[in-house]
Amino acid sequence: LFDFINSGGSITWILVGMNVFGVSLILWRLFVLRDFKKKLDAEAKLVATAISTQFNTKSLLSHLELVKDAISQRVHELEFGMNTIKIIATTAPLLGLLGTVLGIYEAFQVISATGLDDPGKFAAGISYALITTIVGLIVAIPHYIAHNFLSGELDSMEIMMEKRVGPLLQGE
Repeated sequence: LFDFINSGGSITWILVGMNVFGVSLILWRLFVLRDFKKKLDAEAKLVATAISTQFNTKSLLSHLELVKDAISQRVHELEFGMNTIKIIATTAPLLGLLGTVLGIYEAFQVISATGLDDPGKFAAGISYALITTIVGLIVAIPHYIAHNFLSGELDSMEIMMEKRVGPLLQGE
């Protein structure tokens, strides 16, 4: 594995570092969201209590936007790290493409310097190009999937919070 990564050069090591950081962030976000989901009823009560102490409940019911804003603010706190996951998902294939271009450039430099007499030197540049492309995609795809999954989970939690806070404010 280390030989494979080393064959991809410094760009591959950058991608590996991004992957380690990103996967750690994804796992952390999954645990935070799982924990929040377990405490959803308690969180809804906290939001309802905070809203009802700040505003008159009867006037609040006519201003549902205040409820949605309070819930949105609470869910927004759970979005920490999502942009980083998205950045990794979008920049990893670009770094892989950069490695591809550099590898192809290296291969053409070898051809222009030595001709096609030694295919092994030419193949090293092509190998570099392919390895960085592969690693860039290996890093990007799971981060893209995780970002979409976590975004969907956050959206569904926001909807669940809205469904739970409303009845609490009405005293049900």
